[in-house]
Amino acid sequence: MPDEKIKVLLVEDDRFLSEMYATKLADSGFEVETAFDGEEGLTKIKEFQPKLVLLDIVLPKKDGFEVLKTLKDGELLNGIKVIALTNLGQKEEVEKGMSLGASDYIIKAHFTPTEVMAKAKKLLGI
Repeated sequence: MPDEKIKVLLVEDDRFLSEMYATKLADSGFEVETAFDGEEGLTKIKEFQPKLVLLDIVLPKKDGFEVLKTLKDGELLNGIKVIALTNLGQKEEVEKGMSLGASDYIIKAHFTPTEVMAKAKKLLGI
């Protein structure tokens, strides 16, 4: 069924940013779910089974690094692309995110939502 929408999970604790990115994703033709903390994100990854996760790093309950580690350790990353979408931009943080399995690492302040969508589509090959 080629018309099936690609599932994207957005894990972002800032409600304004979450709503903005969710709207942008939906307008770009994705099926979108949101989570507002790391634990909820992990639960929704298992239930929703997205192809792509946009993951903030600074989150309540479990931070994005913990989420990535849990996914990597539990082999839940299998077939799931994760883009770290955060304002943590130190070299060590970027390296840590990538080493834990993130496919890309985007500094929110450096990219518009439209540019983030372009990177997501490129990563998914669409």
